[in-house]
Amino acid sequence: MTKNTAGNRPYPIRHYVRIMMLVSLVVLVLDLVISLASISIVKQQSTRYLKDTAKLYIDRINHDFAYINHYMGWTLANDESLNMMNAYDPDSSEFIKSNDNLYKRFSELQKNYGQQFNFFFYLKNQSFFLNCAPISITYTDYLELKKQINSYIEDKDVYAHFYSRWSPILVNGNYYIINIVPYYNRYLIGLISADNLIHPLRQLNLGANGYASLVDEKGTRISSPLSASGKLVQQEAKGPGLFQSRTTISSEFSNTTFSAHMIIQFGAFEKIMIAQLLILLLFFMVTSTICAVMLFFNKRVLGPIQNFSENLAHLSEEGQPVDFKSSKIIELEQANAQFKDLVKQIKTFKIAIYEQELEKQRIQLDYMKQQIKPHFFLNCLTSIYSMAQIQMYEEIENMAMSTSKYFRYTFQSGENFVRLEDEIEHVRTYLEIQRSRYRDAFRYHIGQDEAAKDTLIPPLVLQTFIENSIKYAISRDPEVQIRLTVHRREAAEEQVTVIQISDSGPGFAPEVLEKLVRGQSLDQSKGTHIGIMNTLKRLEYLYFKKAVVHFSNIEGGGASVILTLPDLPSTST
Repeated sequence: MTKNTAGNRPYPIRHYVRIMMLVSLVVLVLDLVISLASISIVKQQSTRYLKDTAKLYIDRINHDFAYINHYMGWTLANDESLNMMNAYDPDSSEFIKSNDNLYKRFSELQKNYGQQFNFFFYLKNQSFFLNCAPISITYTDYLELKKQINSYIEDKDVYAHFYSRWSPILVNGNYYIINIVPYYNRYLIGLISADNLIHPLRQLNLGANGYASLVDEKGTRISSPLSASGKLVQQEAKGPGLFQSRTTISSEFSNTTFSAHMIIQFGAFEKIMIAQLLILLLFFMVTSTICAVMLFFNKRVLGPIQNFSENLAHLSEEGQPVDFKSSKIIELEQANAQFKDLVKQIKTFKIAIYEQELEKQRIQLDYMKQQIKPHFFLNCLTSIYSMAQIQMYEEIENMAMSTSKYFRYTFQSGENFVRLEDEIEHVRTYLEIQRSRYRDAFRYHIGQDEAAKDTLIPPLVLQTFIENSIKYAISRDPEVQIRLTVHRREAAEEQVTVIQISDSGPGFAPEVLEKLVRGQSLDQSKGTHIGIMNTLKRLEYLYFKKAVVHFSNIEGGGASVILTLPDLPSTST
C-alpha cells in the first residue's frame, strides 16, 4: 500500500464545486470581454470598409469635377461658338448656329458624366443666360438660378466664393452644387443637385437608420438625410463609448466648400450584445444548477458510498481504502482493468482523430482564404464601371459574363478534386478578365493533351501560379508571354500529369527562388506569398507528399513552375 501524496490527495465534492464556480466566473468575465472586443473590432472593420468605399466614390467625383472644370475653361478660351455668340445678337442666325454647336458639345459631355449634371452659359454684355445642355431642374428653379447668377457676377465678393470652385447654393429651398468659370465677359456654369451627387453613397448599407448627406463648411446639411430604402431619417443623440449606436464618417472633396458625412447605425450590434449577455446569463444559471445538483448528489448518494468505502478500508492492514486490484471482488477488478484499457484506447483514438480534424480544418481554412478575394471582385466592378463610362457595351457583356463564370467556379462546393479541363477553363476565364483590365500588356497560350482533360486535380491550384505571373511579370512594356502546357507521361511505372506554367517576366527574386528550391517557407507577414505556400501545403496533404513542384528562372528572363502530379484513386475525391 502507498501513501497519498499532495499530488493525488482526495478532496470533497464541495472543493470541486467551489473550483467550478470560480472557473465559471472567470469564463463569464473573459467571454464578456471577448464579446465586447469582437463587437468593437467588427464595428471598426465595417467603418474602415465604408471609408474605403466612400473614398473611391469621392475620388471619382473629384476627378469628374476637375475634368468638367477644365473642360469649361478650355471651351471658354478656345471654342469659337462663344466668341460668335458674344459678337452677334441672340436673334441672329449666327448666334443660333453657334448656340447649337455649343449645345452639342455639352450634350456629349453630359452623356459621359450623367444627366444629373446641368450646364449653362451667361453673356454679360448681352445679359443673356441659357442652358447649353438638357437640364434636369424645374423651370421655377431655372428662373431663380438665372437671377442668382446675375447677382453673383455683379457682386465681386460673392463671385470670388464661386470662382472655379464647386460650392453649394440654395435655390427655392433646394440645394445645388455650382461651379462658375469666367473668361472676360462670358461665363460657363456647371450645376448638380446635392441629392443627386450624394445618391451613390446612399446605396451603401449603413444600417436601418443610417444615412449619407452633404454638409457645407458651416456644418449645415445640404442634402436630405435619406436611408438606402428612401426613408427620411431623424438625427439622434450620440451615446458614449462602445455602446454608441452611431458612427460618423467624414470625407472631404477637393477644391470644394462641402464634404460628405455618412452616419452608420447598425442596430444589429446592440442586438448581438444583448443576445451575448443573455447567453452568458444562461451559462451562469446552468453552472449554478449543476453545482446545486452536485451538492445534492454528494449528500444523498456519495455520502452513503463514502461510508461503505470507509468500512471497506478497515479490511486493509493500515486502515487505508482497499485497492480494487488486490480485492477479492473479481467483477470489480476485471471491470476496473477493462475500463482503464478502454479509456486508454479512447484517448488514443481521440488524439488521432483530433489531429486529423485539425489538419483538415487548417487545409480547408487555407483553401477558403485563397477563395475569398474581395479586391479582385472590386477591381472587376471598377473595370465594368469604367467600360460603362465610355459605352463599351460589348466589352461590358464579356467582362460581366467572365466575372460571373469566375466566381461561380470559385464558390463551388468544397470538393478536394476537380476535372483538369474545368480548372483550365477557369484559368482561361481569369486570364480573359485580366486581359480586359490590362489590354495589350500580355498574351497567353494554353496547350493540353487530350488524354489529360479528365484528370483530377485540386481546384484553384493552377490559378495560384497564374496569378503570381500576372502580379509580378506584367508591365506595360514589353508585352509578357504566359504559357500553360499540360501533358501525360510515365514516371516510376505510373502515369503522372505534368503541368508547366511559365512567363517572360523578370522571374523569381533570387532569395525567393532559393527558399522555394530548398522547400523552405516564404515570409507571409506582409500578406505576400500566401497563395503559393497554401497551395504547396494542399498538394502535400492531398497527394500524401507524392506531388512534386519545381521552381526555376528561365534563361533570358521569366519564371517557370512545373507540377508533377500522380494519379489518385477515385475514392480520394
